[in-house]
Amino acid sequence: MNRRNGNKVAGDCDSFQMESKAPEQAPSMEQKNGEIMDYEEVENGKSQPINPLAMDGTVTAPDGGWGWVVLVATILVLALTLAFPSCMGIFYTDLQTEFQASNQETSWVPSIMTSVLHAGGLGFCFSFQPAVTILGHYFVRRRAFANAMSSTGTALGLCTLPLLGNYLHTELGWRGSFLVLGAVLLNCCVCGAVMRPLEGPRHRGQPLINHRPLQLKEEKLKGRMRALWAGLMTALRRHMAFDLLRNNLRYRMYAVGITWMMLGFVVPLIYLVPYATAHDMEQSQAALLLSILGIVNIVVRPPIGLLFSLPWFKGCHTYVFSAALLVNGLSNSICCIDASFPVLLAYVVTYGLSMSVVGSLMFTVLMDTLDMSRFPAALGLLAIMESVTLLIGPPLAGILVDRTGEYFYVFFACSATVASSAVFLMVSFYWLDRRDRRALKGQQVPPQVPPPKPASGNNLIPQCQYRSVPTEGDKDKAPGSETGDVTRL
Repeated sequence: MNRRNGNKVAGDCDSFQMESKAPEQAPSMEQKNGEIMDYEEVENGKSQPINPLAMDGTVTAPDGGWGWVVLVATILVLALTLAFPSCMGIFYTDLQTEFQASNQETSWVPSIMTSVLHAGGLGFCFSFQPAVTILGHYFVRRRAFANAMSSTGTALGLCTLPLLGNYLHTELGWRGSFLVLGAVLLNCCVCGAVMRPLEGPRHRGQPLINHRPLQLKEEKLKGRMRALWAGLMTALRRHMAFDLLRNNLRYRMYAVGITWMMLGFVVPLIYLVPYATAHDMEQSQAALLLSILGIVNIVVRPPIGLLFSLPWFKGCHTYVFSAALLVNGLSNSICCIDASFPVLLAYVVTYGLSMSVVGSLMFTVLMDTLDMSRFPAALGLLAIMESVTLLIGPPLAGILVDRTGEYFYVFFACSATVASSAVFLMVSFYWLDRRDRRALKGQQVPPQVPPPKPASGNNLIPQCQYRSVPTEGDKDKAPGSETGDVTRL
């Protein structure tokens, strides 16, 4: 009777304590499949998961969920940003005629736009860089597929923007076309609104009871300046990966190869329409070539992403990327044969197939070379290095056209540049892999420590090893229990 009453009193006390603590526990934690889910209360009284947390409290990638919304937003951002500079070829002749400029002077328009896109703090850079970075945080297991799908945004832009630009150019001229296209590009703000960062559990701050006395204005100013300087130094160390460029040889090789590649990777897309129209092709057909290039990328990139997400290609992304880059560079030499529509059609198909693989694996290879926590800084430094060659590439091609009077020299120079960068990346990573294998093979295995001999009086076999294995019943036993551990053979 006393035991029943005691249990009842204890149960009432426990329920009272739970009821009293319930209002204070707004965010709740629940463990599921090895992860901790953070919940917050919503208006209808139900709990909604915020972010998955690992056992050590770090945020893990959801590999789905809201990540699919972020993926769609990234696709649209890349469609509106990366593909737009390539459409400048449609307005290239009009700009040259309007301002009485040479090819070198006119080519500064797309080159500055592309350079600022990769390493400005202005314009497209505010859309492109965060979109690529946040996608890498939302996907880990499906990262190759997510990067391949996001790269279809460039193909989507190449498929639609040239046709739209050609229609607007016919109806409104180049000035009216720029106004309409500028309004279309404002949709990047909508895409950015759905990109929310992955955050850990939110902790409520403690109420301030004791306030420090007011300080003098001079001391406050000095403290703010010191804090501003410390924050600036921290931001530079965090967002500029100079230490990776110095210490990580793989990242250094990749950065050098990609920087050299960008000298001739984008130039053919800028000069394709002027090259075709200079050989008596209608501008609508020339714009159709860019659209076909985009269609090839849209069709090819999703299966490419699924294919290279398979475990068979783990560790081979760099070599596949380099081989595709080599094919992409050599395909530019097709334009040197003739400027007829069938030849240029074969060129854009070959270029599009290789471009699909390059675009699908470019960020995946970068993510494989370093830790994901350093990816934003590594991408920022790589973008700055790329911006230099992206800036000087089209003007150098313009100088070549002005001096020779022919466009096919541009495609020949781009072919040599991109192909040489592919060979450099392939040889460099092959040498690094061989060096790592030799270093791993040359490591000596430390000698095994012999097991301790059993104490005297022990009847166990001396040549067998024993270990203590806890059982499920151990948790319910008292600390002083004699059967707390079970020794098994």
